[in-house]
Amino acid sequence: MKSQQSASPGAPRRSFALAGPRTKLDPRTNAVRGDLADIRLAEYVFAPHYAAPLAMVAAAPADLREGPEETAVVIATLAKGDVFEVLDLAAGRAWGFAPAAGLAGYVDRASLVAADPS
Repeated sequence: MKSQQSASPGAPRRSFALAGPRTKLDPRTNAVRGDLADIRLAEYVFAPHYAAPLAMVAAAPADLREGPEETAVVIATLAKGDVFEVLDLAAGRAWGFAPAAGLAGYVDRASLVAADPS
C-alpha cells in the first residue's frame, strides 16, 4: 500500500484523525460492550478487543439476561437447540448473541453445548 505522506523532508505532513464509530450500535441488539465486540461489527464500532463468535446451542431452555448476575433481567428465553454465539466466557456465564431472538446478553454457561459442526 502506498503511503499518502510525502517523502520529501520539507513537504507539509498530512494529518489523520479518528472520527469515531460511523453508527451508534444498540448493545441490546448488537454484541458490543465497552471492552469487547463481535469481529463482524469491526467496520461499525471501535472496541479494544474483538472476538469471533463460537456457535453453541442451548441444551435445554435457558434464560438470556441483560447482565451476568443471576438477578439480572431476563430479556428472552432460548429454546432447546437455539444457537447462541459466544464471544466471552467468565465466571460461569457466556456473553454473546442469540440470533433467533436478535438480542445480545448473558446465558448460564452450563446450559450450552457445542454446536454440531455439520
